[in-house]
Amino acid sequence: MDSMMSKKLAKLDYKDAYFLRKFLNSQGKMYPPKRHGLSAKEQRSLATAIKRARFMAMIPYVVK
Repeated sequence: MDSMMSKKLAKLDYKDAYFLRKFLNSQGKMYPPKRHGLSAKEQRSLATAIKRARFMAMIPYVVK
């Protein structure tokens, strides 16, 4: 995994929608952790941040 990405995941924030979109495919689904080399803890925090961003309408639930 890229060192810049690991630093960003350490201080992950749901308000950084541009960064979170890197972990979503074209349909708006989350990629599996193996794709980006994330640990289980990082994947859980990422999932929480994506869910919060979806709730706050910063990223869409689904893309048509």
